[in-house]
Amino acid sequence: DIPVERSVMPRDEAVAFFRGMCEEYKAEIIASIPQGEDLSLYRQGDFIDLCRGPHVPSTGKLKAFKLTKLAGAYWRGDSRNEMLQRIYGTSWTDPRALKAYLHRIEEAERRDHRRIGKKLRLFHTQEEAPGMVFWHPRGWAVYQAIEQYMRAKLARRGYQEIRTPQVVDFSLWQRSGHADKFAENMFALKSEDRDFAVKPMNCPCHVQVFNQGLKSYRDLPLRLAEFGSCHRNEPSGSLHGLMRVRGFTQDDAHIFCTEAQIQHEVAQFIELLHEVYADFGFSDVIYRLSTRPANRVGSDEIWDKAEQALADALNAQGLAWELLPGEG
Repeated sequence: DIPVERSVMPRDEAVAFFRGMCEEYKAEIIASIPQGEDLSLYRQGDFIDLCRGPHVPSTGKLKAFKLTKLAGAYWRGDSRNEMLQRIYGTSWTDPRALKAYLHRIEEAERRDHRRIGKKLRLFHTQEEAPGMVFWHPRGWAVYQAIEQYMRAKLARRGYQEIRTPQVVDFSLWQRSGHADKFAENMFALKSEDRDFAVKPMNCPCHVQVFNQGLKSYRDLPLRLAEFGSCHRNEPSGSLHGLMRVRGFTQDDAHIFCTEAQIQHEVAQFIELLHEVYADFGFSDVIYRLSTRPANRVGSDEIWDKAEQALADALNAQGLAWELLPGEG
C-alpha cells in the first residue's frame, strides 16, 4: 500500500534530473517540450517517473494485474534508432473485474478487423510501409462501393467534387497555422532548395480553390468536396490496422457561405450525417462544438456570430452537444 505522490518540476530541471538517473530517452522527450512548461512526476517508494497522471492514491488500490504482451518499437519510430521493448499490462481493483476485462479482450480479438481482413483477403499492412494499407481486389471493391455511395450522396446535396495536390510548399502550411501545430506529424521533403510537405489535411488546399477568380454572394453557398488522400506521421506505437494509420482518405468538404447561411448549412449537413450513419447502422452520434483557439484569424465579432450559428443549428435539431472551448 505504497502512496503514489505527485510533484511538479520545471522543464530544464527535469532534463537534468533524468539525465542524472541515466534516463537519456526520457530526458530527450522532456527537452522537446516547450521551454517554461512545468512537468508532473509521480513517485511510489524509490521509483519515480514522468507522467501526466492521474494515478490511484496508493498501490494498495490495485488488487489484480496481468502483463498482457511484449512488442518491439524503434525509438522515435525510426528504424535507424535503438530497438526498445514495450511491456503492456493492466490492473484492476479485484480479480473478477480483471477476468471480465480479459474475456472482453478475447471476444474483441475474435472480431478484430485485422484478422477478418486477412481471412477474407481484403487488405494487409507490412513493416516496409508502416501505417499504410495494401488493398487487395476484394477489399478495394468494398472500398470503391462505399466511395461511390458517398459520391452520390454528396452530388444530390449540391457538393462539387475537386482534387488538390499531395505535395505543397511548406509556406502554405505556415500561413494556415498548421505548421505551428502539426509540424511533428507532417512528412517533409526538400526539392530544388524548396521545403515541401505531404498534405496532412485538405483545408488550406480547398481555400486555394475558392480563392481563384472573383466570387459573388450569388455564388454562395459553395460546397467543395474531396476524397482527399492525406498522410500524417503518427507515432509507430499508435498504429492499429485501419483504425490508426499514416496514409488515409478523408471524405472531406468545406462550405463557403454568408453569415446568414451558416445555420441552414449546418442543419443540412446534420441531416446528411444522420442519413449516412443510419445506412451503416450507427445511431448513437456524439456532437461536440469546438470554439475559437487562442491563435486565430478573424475578428471576435465574426467568431461570435459563427459559433452562435453553429450552436443554434444544433439546438434547432434538438441535439445534445458538448462545448469544447478553444479546440477549434
